[in-house]
Order: sequence, then C-alpha cells, then structure tokens
Amino acid sequence: MYKTEFASREIMQASKKPLKYGFLLLPQYSMLGFSSAIETLHMANWVAGKELYSFCTISHEEREIPSSTGVTTVSDYLTSDAPSDLDAIFVCGSSPGIKNESQTLENWIKKQAKRQVGLGGVCTGSYLLAKAGLLDGYRATIHWRSLANLRDEFLQTIVSNHLFEVDRDRYTCSGGTAAMDMMLFLIGKQHGMSLASGISEQFVCERIRTHEDPQRIPLQARIGTGQPKLVEAVQLMEANIQEPLSSDDIAYHVGVSRRHLERLFKSNLDIVPSRYYLELRLQHAKQLIVQTDKAITDIGVECGFGSAPHFSTTYKGFFNITPREERNKINDKAAAPVQTDKKKRRLWKK
Repeated sequence: MYKTEFASREIMQASKKPLKYGFLLLPQYSMLGFSSAIETLHMANWVAGKELYSFCTISHEEREIPSSTGVTTVSDYLTSDAPSDLDAIFVCGSSPGIKNESQTLENWIKKQAKRQVGLGGVCTGSYLLAKAGLLDGYRATIHWRSLANLRDEFLQTIVSNHLFEVDRDRYTCSGGTAAMDMMLFLIGKQHGMSLASGISEQFVCERIRTHEDPQRIPLQARIGTGQPKLVEAVQLMEANIQEPLSSDDIAYHVGVSRRHLERLFKSNLDIVPSRYYLELRLQHAKQLIVQTDKAITDIGVECGFGSAPHFSTTYKGFFNITPREERNKINDKAAAPVQTDKKKRRLWKK
C-alpha cells in the first residue's frame, strides 16, 4: 500500500467552478475506456444537479478518428486549436496497443506538461506519456497486455499492475471499465465519496474498485503457454476453494512430483503452491465480503477455513483488516448520504 500524493493544483481539490477535461483520441482508441470515463463525468453532473465537469474531445491532424469498434468520432478540436484552459488531458489509447510515432504529437503533450496541465492515460494511452518522458518517476499502469513492454522500455517509470494509479498530476488506468473506477476516485477526492457512491449506484455497480485492486491478468498471459502443468494445477485450486487440496493431492492429479510442482510455482510465479492457494482463497473471500451479504462465518467456511477465528486471523494477516471490518467499511460507504437534486437536470459537455 502506498500513500497517494495529490497535486496542489485545483484539479485535485473540490472547486466551485467546473473542471474542464480534454480527451485526446488516438486512432483505434478504446471506445469502452473512453465512454466509461465520460459517462462517469456526465453522471456526476446529473447526480449533483449542477455542472461539476465539462469535457471536449481532441485529435491530432485529422478530425475523424476511428475507434476500436469501428465507430468514428469527429473531435471537437485538433491539437493545433485545443483550448488552453483545460485542467487535465487524458490520452485514450488503442486496444490492443498501437505505438504512435508522431513527434509533433509528443511535443504537444510535452507542452501541456510544461503548462502544468494534469495528464492521464486510458488503456494504452500511458505509453504515449511514457514515451514523452512524462511518467519518469511516477507510478503508472497500463492494460495488462502492455505491462511487460512498458516496464522494459521505460525504466524510469514505476509500473504497477493495478487497475489505476493516481500519482500527483498523473492519472493512468488499465482501460475498459477501470476508467470509470479512476474517475470515481477523482470525483470522490474532489467532491466527496457520497457523490461517487451515488454515481456508482446509478451505474448499478456493486462496489467502487480502488487503486489497490490489481488487474485480473489471465494466468496464461503471465506465464505463457509453455507450462500446461502449472495452469492445470491452478485450475484445480480454483475449482476446490471450499475443500482445499493438499500440495501432494494437486501434484498427484497433475501428474508431477510435489517437488517439481513447487519448482514450477517458484520459477514462474515466485511463490510456493500452498501460499498461492491461500491467497487465492483469501481473494475469493474478499470478493464475497464486499459483493454479497453472506454471513462472515459462512464465507469463511465457503473459502476453506475451519473456524471463524482462523479465518479472521489469516484474513487480517494478508489484508491488514479483519473480515468484519471489511464488511463494516463497505456498509459505512453505502450508508453515506447521497447528494441528489429534484430537478434532475441533464448536463452534458459545453
């Protein structure tokens, strides 16, 4: 866990005047990531009953920008005539990533940084920021398919596998619906978590994911296709959460020795099988705690823990919070008053 530092600029504080965001659309940009971001801002205006955010779209050289879905967006501005009073610019990258080699676009982004405009990346938009040197010394993330490339190519960037990262005046997310989570986080910091919770309810979200939530990276993407025995072992673990198998049982079913199984986990995942299995069960338990109203004791049993004290102690040892405290934290957020407006005005971008 790390302590997020926020810029002293207005963007990271509650402000009386609407914040203005620009979305730089790259060719083949992720429609899901872009729409998740702007819909969240639109809903913030609707729930609050007043304009808290306005936004515009920007493109480079060409106004018509095709998205990953084939739908073409006509941008509001080109980079050459973009507004000079934007509080932040979010680069919406493609999915999968396409490297943009435009030096003029890179120079334009650098110019915005010199003007102290907040900069963000949606999906693979983080790559353009890193290539321009604008993520040096910052925590950042990107879609899991591009994580390894970002780490290898930009050693000065602190790359994480989290859903999103907010580090001072840099805001990056892994793409898809993680853009909504990042925007909810920013809205919560700027205008209070009650508003963010109200937006989440309108979107029928079971919970607001935080910057500490990791991306769910498929195992085969992490280790490649050359370890079928390891994949089979993990699948066995995932299928036997309530009644955990021993390492010997797993090795037997997979058809390897226990020692070989341990070597597979250690060399590919840097963890022993028993610890991986335990963390898998604990993550499943956390999901049930925050997304269902099942009793804590029942969740412990469902995740293979023989007693409530053992479950509570193990859970706290991993998450630094007890299962009961985790549930209370979720309930406290849900009980927070939501700011509503009877007028229900439909506010959109200007």
